[in-house]
Amino acid sequence: MKSLLIISLFAILLMSCSTSTQTDQKTQTAVAGKNDALAKLFENYYEERLQLFPLEATQQGDNRYNDLLPVDISKEFIEKTRQFYQDNLTNIQAIDRESLSEEDKIAYDTFKREMEVQLEGFAFHPEYIPFQQFWGLPLTFGQLGSGESIQPFKTVKDYEDWLKRMSAFTIWGDSAIVNFRKGIEAGVVLPKSLVEKMIPQMNDLLVKDANQSLFYSPINKFPADFSEADKTRLTVAYKKAILEEIVPTYQKLGNFLQKEYLAKARTSSGINELPQGKEMYAYQVKVWTTTDKTPDEIYETGKQEVARIRSEMEKVKEQVGFKGTLNDFFAHLKKDKQFYPYSKSGEVLADFNAILAKIEPNLKKMFNKTPQTKFEVRQTEKFREASASAEYNPGAPDGSRPGIFYVPIPNANEFNKTSGMESLFLHEAIPGHHYQISLQQENENLYEFQRFSWYGAYGEGWALYCESLGKELGLYTDPYQYMGALGDEMHRAIRLVVDVGLHTKGMSREEAIKYMMDNEPISEQGATAEIERYMAIPGQALSYKIGALKIRELREKYEKQLGNKFNLSEFHDEFLKDGGMPLDVLETKMDAWAAKQANKQI
Repeated sequence: MKSLLIISLFAILLMSCSTSTQTDQKTQTAVAGKNDALAKLFENYYEERLQLFPLEATQQGDNRYNDLLPVDISKEFIEKTRQFYQDNLTNIQAIDRESLSEEDKIAYDTFKREMEVQLEGFAFHPEYIPFQQFWGLPLTFGQLGSGESIQPFKTVKDYEDWLKRMSAFTIWGDSAIVNFRKGIEAGVVLPKSLVEKMIPQMNDLLVKDANQSLFYSPINKFPADFSEADKTRLTVAYKKAILEEIVPTYQKLGNFLQKEYLAKARTSSGINELPQGKEMYAYQVKVWTTTDKTPDEIYETGKQEVARIRSEMEKVKEQVGFKGTLNDFFAHLKKDKQFYPYSKSGEVLADFNAILAKIEPNLKKMFNKTPQTKFEVRQTEKFREASASAEYNPGAPDGSRPGIFYVPIPNANEFNKTSGMESLFLHEAIPGHHYQISLQQENENLYEFQRFSWYGAYGEGWALYCESLGKELGLYTDPYQYMGALGDEMHRAIRLVVDVGLHTKGMSREEAIKYMMDNEPISEQGATAEIERYMAIPGQALSYKIGALKIRELREKYEKQLGNKFNLSEFHDEFLKDGGMPLDVLETKMDAWAAKQANKQI
């Protein structure tokens, strides 16, 4: 997912938006009565940010910078962005917070915190590890060039824009190697097990015949209104770019990783072994959880949650009459043929679509406000399916692109129906990411930076909370699907233990894999991929459970405080109304909402 902008230097691009940025911003300021100085600051920030990070503009449907691909890991770029954040922090501090409306205070607090967090991150030199096996430009670039992602291929200019980005990618690739070498000198390197995954990712995009390249796909899909002359010219140009720029860049990256970097990679699993590793992890915990919780607090919470969910799993095991230990039950769920009913990928997709049909009547009782953005379930593209997870890619708020729930189905015969299909749909699709992101993007009363921001604890926390709504939505009537939901919840609880364990407590990759397999029905291959993800992106996996626990805590607090004045649909609407924000800002906002509800007459 998706994905995704106000984000840390390590984060994923997730968002998309309308092309009418400046007009919308000026209109919303006048209509909503926003503070003029604050509105101007946010407008300038947003416009300058799109120029600095043109891939974000493309994500957001703004095509002005579709030909640009800056070397965002260069010394010059890093200094420019550092100054950008510093200037904006100085500017926001010059505005009197106490004179602002409650809505503007939310925007102020969110923005100020983000500038401070971004500036803090430069001390850890994220550019020393330009990409890894889970995310980074070399992986994103294949999606963009496939013609099936956010890079548009509708006009001749679109095709010419992508030619320029392909050319710029060669410079980025050379810079990545330079930065990896700086990381080697500084002792900041990836674990060997991750580098071993990256090498085939680079090699998989090597071709001798340009026609066989993923990057040739747009040539096979020329719009009907293209002239023959343009088709011929662009075909020649794309073949040249693929063979002389794209393939050599991936080859160079793969060779470097294989012949030079792999030998320098570390055998340790956690970043605590790196210089400033302890401080680096504490920073990532703050970024991803948007809290001041310590790693030790999170670790203890994780162990408590694992124990609680295990007891629920035991109840399901007894309900279905399974004889044996919980681990035996896990093995049964993974191996029994009855749980592998599919022969075609279309059958899997049909079952996911059936989930939507089943929950739609109850959704109306839980949400007054729903998105206008359309929604689709699709199979993940073949070129990345083998190593991909299910994910949500946001739609465009102008309706030009639907929100898409991608499901990897490399082999339908191996797709396990008890793997938590219902909970997965609630998380990645509806009402999880699709509702939250779409409503945020569609809300023109928000400042643009709010409409297209992403906070893991808020967004992933919401999606995981939505999994807990399954019974209220009419799902989990099949005990095996409920077991799958418990497995998904357990998966997020385990993350609190293994992520902190890997990065602060000396837990090895192998110990973390075993802990995961001992506590949920997951294959060794699946557990390995997950643990290696946490090794690559320290702290990110904490955001899900920490956010979900906070949302559940708030709901239960208000249910108790408000009694018959508590309305679940209004709680959900209020939660989603102002877009993503840090959890402390969220709690302040929701407490104010609850106070207003308490004063309502019934």
